[in-house]
Amino acid sequence: MSNDNFVSKHNLYVHQISRPRGQALAENFRFVSQPLEALEEGAAWVENVHFSVDPYMRECMDGDWELNEPLEGRTIGRVVLSKTSGLRPGDWVFHRKGWRTYAQVTPEESRVIPPIVGVPVRAWLSLLGGTGLTAWVALTKIARLQPGESVYISSAAGGVGSAAAQLAALLGAKRIVGSTRNAEKARILTERLGYTDAFIYQTGKVSAQLHAVIPEGIDVYLDNVGGEHLEAAIAAFKDFGRAALIGAVAQYSALTPPTAPKNLFDIVGKSLTLQGFLVRDYKYLQAELEEFIIPHIQNGQLVPEDTVTYGFNNIVNAFLSMLEGGNTGKAIVSIA
Repeated sequence: MSNDNFVSKHNLYVHQISRPRGQALAENFRFVSQPLEALEEGAAWVENVHFSVDPYMRECMDGDWELNEPLEGRTIGRVVLSKTSGLRPGDWVFHRKGWRTYAQVTPEESRVIPPIVGVPVRAWLSLLGGTGLTAWVALTKIARLQPGESVYISSAAGGVGSAAAQLAALLGAKRIVGSTRNAEKARILTERLGYTDAFIYQTGKVSAQLHAVIPEGIDVYLDNVGGEHLEAAIAAFKDFGRAALIGAVAQYSALTPPTAPKNLFDIVGKSLTLQGFLVRDYKYLQAELEEFIIPHIQNGQLVPEDTVTYGFNNIVNAFLSMLEGGNTGKAIVSIA
C-alpha cells in the first residue's frame, strides 16, 4: 500500500473533554475523526486491534491526561505501512498509543510480538503484559510469597487478581482467598482461576467475612482496592505478614477521601510490611516473567482470562463497565 493511498483514510480518536466529578461518565469523552498525516521516516503505521482498558486510567482522568488530546493506553496492532526496517508490514506490535484506530510508532516506542505456538496475541495485554507483570512483581519481589503460605487478594476477579491467583498457585501457595462482587464471579474464581476460597464482600463486613474464611490468618495480601479491604487484611495478618499495595479502586471515583484503616497501629504490633510499587519501575523483569509464564500458558496451567468488548466505538463503555466491575479477568476492547 502506498503512503499516498493510505493517508486518504481517517483516524478515529477518543479525547477526554472534561474532568469527572466522582464517577467517570461517557460525557467526559468524545470521538474525534481526523485525516491520517503523512508517515514520517523511521516510523510505521499500525492498525490497532486490541486495546487495554485499566483501572489506573481513572486516575489519569483527574489530571494526567490532557483534555482534547489523544489518550494513551497499552495496545496491540498490526503494521500496515512502514518506513523503518525495524517494523515490517504484517508484524504484530505492542505500544502505548491507544484510544485510536491507527497509531504512528517508531521501533523505539513499540515492541514486535513474536508468534508463539499456543499463546494468543491478546495474552500480551493480560498475563504477558502489564497486568501479568504487576501480579508477578507483587508476589515475587514485593510480598515475597513462599511455598505453603496463604494469600488474600482483593478485586480478585479483575485483571491483576485473575493473574495473581494462578501465579500464586504455581508458586506453591497453600490457601488463595479472593473477594469479589457476586456469586458468578466467586464460582469462576474457584473453578477456573486458582483460588481455593472466595467470598462476596459486603460493605462493613469484609473483616468478619475474611476471618470466617481463613481464621488462622494470612501471610500475604495483594491490595487492589484499599479502604475496608486493607483494614480487613491488617486484622487477618499473621505476624511478619507482607502486603503489596497495587491500586485503590475504591477511592478512584470517591468524592471524599475514604476513612483510613482504623487498625494501622497493628502494623507495628504484628511487624507487618506494606509496600506500594509502580510496575513501570520493574520493566526489566519482563524476560523473567515470560520465561516463567509462557510454558504454563502452552500446557494450559495458566489461563489468560479476559473479557472482550468488540468494536472501537464501544471502548468508552467498556472502560466505564470495567470501573464498575463488569469484567472478569483483563478488560480488552477488540476491533475484530
